[in-house]
Amino acid sequence: MKLALPTKTVDGKAVVDSHFGHCEYFTVVCVDDATRTETSRVRVEAPEGCGCKSNVAELLAADGVTVMLAGNMGQGAVDRLAGVGIEVLRGCEGELDQIISDWLAGKVVDNAEICDHHDEDGHSCHHEHEAPVLKPLS
Repeated sequence: MKLALPTKTVDGKAVVDSHFGHCEYFTVVCVDDATRTETSRVRVEAPEGCGCKSNVAELLAADGVTVMLAGNMGQGAVDRLAGVGIEVLRGCEGELDQIISDWLAGKVVDNAEICDHHDEDGHSCHHEHEAPVLKPLS
């Protein structure tokens, strides 16, 4: 199984970005289904612009991601991810290691909140994006 988390770096620590569509990158975590343990992590560069208008949902799904652990996102992004078979759990915040540990322990549930301030900074998401690049995390 693979999880994805929209990620940014704060004070040298990887944390869940509170806005899915504007994250620095995605962290993709491979989990052994039998043991419910993490086996690896890969960094996926985020496309420029907003997530619901990019191809990131399709790219993550093609890589085998089935769960998105996110801070918050708009309904368009939720629908786009669900449309490619990725379950979205919103309301995650804090350091990645803790969120992943909590998810593995069955402690993460979707808060069902939808971000409704899309384009609040005047950003328009009506342009093409380059495909994200997969990179191993060091």
